[in-house]
Amino acid sequence: MADRSSGDERAIDQARAAAGREAWAEAYALLRDVDVDHLGPDDLAVLADAAWWNSRVEESVEARTRAYSGYAAAGADRQAGFTAWMLHYEYQLAGRTAAAAGWLGRARRHLADEPECVEQCYLAWVEAEEAQRRGAFDEAMSCAGRMAGIARRCGSADLVAMSTQAQASVLLAEGRVAAGLALLDDAMCSAMAGELSSLFTGWLYCLGLQQCMACADLERAVEWTDAAMAWCASMPAENNYRGLCRVHQCEVLELCGDWPRAETEAALSVPELLPYEARVAAEAIYLTAGIQRRRGDLAAAEASCARAHELGRDPQPGLALLRLAQGKAESAAAALRLAVAGGDGGARVGRCRLLAAQVEVSLALGELDRARTAAEELESITREWQQRCESGTTVLHATAAAARGAVAFAEKEPERALPLLHRALALWLELGVPYEAAQVRMTLAAADRAAGDAEGARLELQAARAVFERLGAAPDARRAAALLSDVRHRLPGELTEREAEVLRLVAAGRTNRSIASELVISEHTVARHLNNIFAKLDVPSRAAATAYAYTHGLA
Repeated sequence: MADRSSGDERAIDQARAAAGREAWAEAYALLRDVDVDHLGPDDLAVLADAAWWNSRVEESVEARTRAYSGYAAAGADRQAGFTAWMLHYEYQLAGRTAAAAGWLGRARRHLADEPECVEQCYLAWVEAEEAQRRGAFDEAMSCAGRMAGIARRCGSADLVAMSTQAQASVLLAEGRVAAGLALLDDAMCSAMAGELSSLFTGWLYCLGLQQCMACADLERAVEWTDAAMAWCASMPAENNYRGLCRVHQCEVLELCGDWPRAETEAALSVPELLPYEARVAAEAIYLTAGIQRRRGDLAAAEASCARAHELGRDPQPGLALLRLAQGKAESAAAALRLAVAGGDGGARVGRCRLLAAQVEVSLALGELDRARTAAEELESITREWQQRCESGTTVLHATAAAARGAVAFAEKEPERALPLLHRALALWLELGVPYEAAQVRMTLAAADRAAGDAEGARLELQAARAVFERLGAAPDARRAAALLSDVRHRLPGELTEREAEVLRLVAAGRTNRSIASELVISEHTVARHLNNIFAKLDVPSRAAATAYAYTHGLA
């Protein structure tokens, strides 16, 4: 290391103090102008961290690599091992798996002969994740437990919390959902309570939110997303986790119907994420495509799907639903058949979204067998999930009920469809997911009409149209308005206008003679209308007809 000038010495001292306060923008500004040859390994590590927090990933890797070389040359194996592990992590985030594996190997060599130290937690964590990916859950839990033991004995609150998250991850992957979510909540509370450093607070929020969404636990996701975003807002502007947390917030906002905010957050997250997390940025773009499609901006949705695909995000099922909206149902069906056939059965939420889209597209084409098969698989996944999870209503339950109800209605079984659709509607309303609830109302309205309940159909269509208009889902709002107009012109029970007039007067307590006089028709004609009314409504008497009139808004 070359001799430092007094100015460099002062800048380095100030940067160390700024890093101690986690004032990363200040630390970066102080160190970026210092001759890199004047920086020792510890100062290079500070520069690497400061660059990372300011989304300067390439600079971070360059500085950390120099720090590693300095530690290795000095024989500082613990510091070299940790720095190598961090380089493994940064290369892994960038999708450079060969480089990541190389640095992990170096981390293991440096730490292999060291007495127990906190840096060995990182190796145990990697081993837990590797075993989990192989499905060796007992081994994974043992590694996570070893990580927890080392962290406690070394007094690292950060790594104790991360080991709890690692154990939760193993339990969730194994299907022990209730136990896994309980541990996840414990770890997340450490972050929310301010017990951890900024690095690990953001780390836990990102991993926890990802797992909540993977579990289709929207209620948990909403709660922890709010906490994560409150933390981000309390951090300096250079907080590097802001983009990651925004994407999870976008998912929640989109489901909860706050589309303007979801689009705004997605637009903000993309430039924050592209330098180091292009695949996560692609997720934000994909979410935006779904909102654009529902609003009827199909050209913009097409461009967003293409961009998300370019960045590595599979555009299905959103692209298939876009093709359906464009009137290209056959193209949509072909794409979904391939996606469903090649889908990962372990990714429950992703698989269920594919299956729900397949139900929708298949029904549009009249392919009842394919729609039924997809709905049955959805139901099977949900039943299995219910056995494993004690967390109550999830998106999976609502999705499965809606699909089964739509298929039952398409099979011309409104009596079977109605309870399923009512259950789906109740679940979506309980979850606070307005667009999906409104879509179920549309199917429910059709089932009500098929069952002869025109008034029920009208109420569902009115409610659906109001939601679509509020969300800005213009194509759906137009469809609801057209169907509503049709329902209003159709009288319950297929009554004619004259029969409806007679029924209203009967319900008002008028006699046949009085009705004949008011309508200027004969009593015989009134009697004939009444016989037709009784037959069409399947009622035996004037009293029953009167009750029907009040029930269906004719009186």
